[in-house]
Amino acid sequence: MRSDGMKKGLERAPHRSLFKALGLTDREIERPMIGIANSANEVIPGHLHLHQISEAVKAGIRMAGGTPLEFFTIGVCDGIVMGHEGMKYSLSSRELIADSVESMAMAYPFDGLILIPNCDKIVPGMLMAAARLNIPALVISGGPMLSGEFQGKRTDLIKVFEYVGKAKVGEMTMEELNEAEGCACPGVGSCAGMFTANSMNCLTEVLGMGLPGNGTIPAVWAERIRLAKEAGMQVMELVEKNLRPSHILTPKAFENAVRVDLAFGGSTNTSLHLPAIAKEAGVALSLETFNTLSDRTPHLCFMAPGGPHDLHQLHQAGGIGALMQELSRGGMIHADALTVTGKTVGENIAKKRVLDPEVIHPLENPYHKTGGLTVLFGNLAPQGAVVKSSAVDDAMLKHTGPARVFDAEEPAMRAIMEGKIVKGDVVVIRYEGPKGGPGMREMLSPTSAIVGIGRDRDVALLTDGRFSGGSRGAAIGHISPEAAEGGPIAAVREGDRIEIDIPGKKLNLLISDEELKARLAQWKPVKRELKGYLKRYAALVRSAHTGATFE
Repeated sequence: MRSDGMKKGLERAPHRSLFKALGLTDREIERPMIGIANSANEVIPGHLHLHQISEAVKAGIRMAGGTPLEFFTIGVCDGIVMGHEGMKYSLSSRELIADSVESMAMAYPFDGLILIPNCDKIVPGMLMAAARLNIPALVISGGPMLSGEFQGKRTDLIKVFEYVGKAKVGEMTMEELNEAEGCACPGVGSCAGMFTANSMNCLTEVLGMGLPGNGTIPAVWAERIRLAKEAGMQVMELVEKNLRPSHILTPKAFENAVRVDLAFGGSTNTSLHLPAIAKEAGVALSLETFNTLSDRTPHLCFMAPGGPHDLHQLHQAGGIGALMQELSRGGMIHADALTVTGKTVGENIAKKRVLDPEVIHPLENPYHKTGGLTVLFGNLAPQGAVVKSSAVDDAMLKHTGPARVFDAEEPAMRAIMEGKIVKGDVVVIRYEGPKGGPGMREMLSPTSAIVGIGRDRDVALLTDGRFSGGSRGAAIGHISPEAAEGGPIAAVREGDRIEIDIPGKKLNLLISDEELKARLAQWKPVKRELKGYLKRYAALVRSAHTGATFE
């Protein structure tokens, strides 16, 4: 066993003494030792209950003859840090999480690893660590939050962001806003809807690193606790068989993940996280792959924020397994890919069926004939830009308008709230990329404000930063190269005409090549005073088309 290196033999008597100081018996020390990386904390609603998940995992490990040893990682709630300087620490925390899990699993040579994330960057950070470490590992997430109800209609956190815009223009009273904020998030779990956290938890299941149901079983259902116990037992089988992430995180697994992502219209942030995980696994995954597969993958689930359905409805309709079975019917899934169940994808989904064709449409009747994400290229985004096309109104799929240029999120938000953005405008927010932000802030506040004031059908937003998985409308992010690296977005001037063609996968600044070249030749980097972790992060990170990975 891997853990023998720190506990067996004459020379390890001092080490065993320290384990006994933890209260471990000789029998517990002799058993396989399973590390539990838990991201529980009291500042993320999606992580408040992860201690309970961990206790269930420990029970499963002990039932299967192992010894669980728990440690903790940090976690950042994107919703709470949205719209202020704290958001710079969201994406950047992904690398810290991966590094911290690696540090613990190398310092203590565990025989296996259970990873307990739930929200946003914590999920990919832990998957990156699993791929890097390549020891038997399994992910059990905390599960999605149930949606709330406000004035007789479903609501969620994203709606509250949109209500801010409504309150600003007088379409909602402050009393109504206060009532809405108390209804939107009814309890623990990752925010209701196919936002970043739930997209990544579902894709963890598709990649084969989570048990069936990992992405869709609600946080508050007892079924989630039972799944955690199963995860604890299953990791012991992985240890026995030496089934490792390198056996699971293959090119076929990533192609499956992109296919399913496109079919359920996931967050644009998946185009950052899947390539970053793939890089750790030694698999090449480019943005072009998303477009190539999108052309041949129908959009079958219309999930919130763009559509009417929530994660618990997807679960009741058959879950991710049923969606994969439907895609498999069209030859779009690699059924021979291996998973942490010890079985192939095909074996896992063999008995799955779509139980609600309104939630999971059949191949013959998709919501859209192509996938829910689109990568745009052009002189404004030579290395790509990403849009959640399934959440864009038909009227904005093609749009040309004047640029309204802002060098940070805050002045853009002020302009929106003060009514300075008008029909037809293309709002450009730059110097918010991985290096320029630094940290590539999500901008749910401006996109939600645009929706709230009723401009999502006639105003576009472009950025080298990110938009939340909860954003809807013509919100195009991840523009690469970013402004801080001298990308073309740095050369855009107020009033320039910008052409958006989502069906044609194009994003262009309507000036001559000579003019663009001359402007970029005059460009000078914007210097920002940085210190601490963000200074180190900005020095190492690359533009979004790489997955915002380190050099």
